[in-house]
Amino acid sequence: MKAPFNRHIGLLVLDVTMSNPNGDPDMESEPRTRELDGLGMISPVSLKRKFRDLVSGKSEVFTTAQEQFNLGADTGNQFNILEERGRHRGDIKEMDKTTFKQTYWDARLFGNTFLESLKEADLNKDQKKKKTEGGYAHLINTGAVQIGVGLSIAPIDVVRMTTTNKSGVEAGKDRGMAPLAFRVVTHGIYCIPIYVNPSIALKTGATAEDLELLKFMIPYVYQHTASAIRPQISILHAWFAEHKNTLGSCQEHLFVNALTPKIREGVTRPVSANDYDIPGKDKVGDLVDRFYDIKDLVDG
Repeated sequence: MKAPFNRHIGLLVLDVTMSNPNGDPDMESEPRTRELDGLGMISPVSLKRKFRDLVSGKSEVFTTAQEQFNLGADTGNQFNILEERGRHRGDIKEMDKTTFKQTYWDARLFGNTFLESLKEADLNKDQKKKKTEGGYAHLINTGAVQIGVGLSIAPIDVVRMTTTNKSGVEAGKDRGMAPLAFRVVTHGIYCIPIYVNPSIALKTGATAEDLELLKFMIPYVYQHTASAIRPQISILHAWFAEHKNTLGSCQEHLFVNALTPKIREGVTRPVSANDYDIPGKDKVGDLVDRFYDIKDLVDG
């Protein structure tokens, strides 16, 4: 069976200003940094969560895409989210492979590890037999879409502020205070790579329309999931390239390197986007002939 789409490579270029793009829960939500060089980091799970929220919440972004692409009309697929609160594990365990694939958009694209929760102690006799015979194999798959760790181009600076609340939250106090709870990156340019592997699509049931939905949401993913701690995150470029075949027609690191911003010569501590050389499509050069198509999704 032929894969539903060619291999793709993407690169998101973000401008982060006075925002926390991804707090570390082990460090009181401090913006994530790479210890060896102080570069800012964004975890793959953080970005996936935002896509899931747009779909799960039936946001304006999702409903617009639904109308534009007539989602599910030809495939019969649904666009529910597996990785969300309130799911019924018992019902999901009993889904057959076809039903499971057709139900969950994020499982089709990002994969899932639901099988890891199926512990022997929680299964009845028939379920244990089904697990032994591989009947739950469809509940653990890697994803057709993998998101790399986002990294800033330069080391980041973090500012911390104490926030207050007019109404108290502790007994006997008429006001509240959260010392140094507001922790944000003053400024940073981040890059997040996205890899689309058609070899996995057949296993997870990912379709061309699933990928089109993801691509449609990318330019809006930060703007429409903004919060008090990350109000100023802009996608400067959302590069997405389709290879000429399913195997891949170009080494992807060449594409990523060509479109990754560089600090301008003479700048030692960048403080705004003006301190970077941010490539346009012209920087791809001869690589353009090695892909079927290269787009900046921000430009439509």
